[in-house]
Amino acid sequence: MLMDNDYLNLTSISPLFDLSEVSVGQHFYWSIGEYQVHGQVLITSWIVLAIIGIVSFLGNGNLKSTPDGFQNLTEYITEFVRDLAKTQIGEEEYLSWVPFLGTIFLFVFVSNWSGALFPWRLIEIPNGELAAPTNDINTTVALALLTSIAYFYAGISKKGLGYFKRYIQPAAFLLPINVLEDFTKPLSLSFRLFGNILADELVVGVLIALVPLVIPIPIMLLGLFTSAIQALVFATLAGAYIGESLEDHH
Repeated sequence: MLMDNDYLNLTSISPLFDLSEVSVGQHFYWSIGEYQVHGQVLITSWIVLAIIGIVSFLGNGNLKSTPDGFQNLTEYITEFVRDLAKTQIGEEEYLSWVPFLGTIFLFVFVSNWSGALFPWRLIEIPNGELAAPTNDINTTVALALLTSIAYFYAGISKKGLGYFKRYIQPAAFLLPINVLEDFTKPLSLSFRLFGNILADELVVGVLIALVPLVIPIPIMLLGLFTSAIQALVFATLAGAYIGESLEDHH
C-alpha cells in the first residue's frame, strides 16, 4: 500500500503522467450499419492516401522530357520499386507486380513517416487519439492479408491447382510445416510492422514529455530511419513471397 507521502508525491507529478500517457486500447468508433470501425485509423489513412495522391499528381500531371521537382521524385520512386520487384520476383514477371509493391511500399512509408513527423496527438477527437495508420494492428494485418492473397493469386494464376504441390515438396511429410508457414507469413509481417511503429511512437512520446527539448530529436531522426527501413522490409518480403509462389519447383 502507498503511504501518505508516496501518494502526495504521485499526485504532485500526475500532470507529467498525463503528458506521457499513450493510450493503446481506446479507439474512436464510427458506426456503419451494424458494424463499428476505428474512425481514427480511417482519418489518418485518408490523409496518407491524399498525400500520396497529391504528390503523384504533382509529379505526373505535366510530364517533361527533362524531369525536375516532383517528377524527379516520382520517377526515382518508380525506378526504386521496379528494381525491388525485379530483384525479388525476376525479370520475366516483375512488371505486372510493380503497381502492387509500389502501393504497399508508399502506403507503409508515408504512414510510418506521418507518425514520426506529424503532431497527431495535438488534434483532439472524442475518444482515443490519432496516430500513424500502421500504429494500429488492424491496418498491418490488412496489409499482410493483402500480401497473402497476392502471392496465392500469383501462384494459382500461373500454375493452376498444381500450385498446391509445393506443400508436399520436397517430401510429403513436410505438408504440416509448409501449411503452417503460410499462416506465419502474415502474422510475422503484421506484428513486425505494428510492433516497431508502436514502440517508436511510445518512446518518442514519453521522451518528449520527460525531456521536451534536446534528447527526443536524435530519437526522432532514428525513428525516421527505422520507419523507412520497415517500409522497405515489408515491400521486400511481399515481393519475395510473390517471387517464391511464381518460382518453378523441380
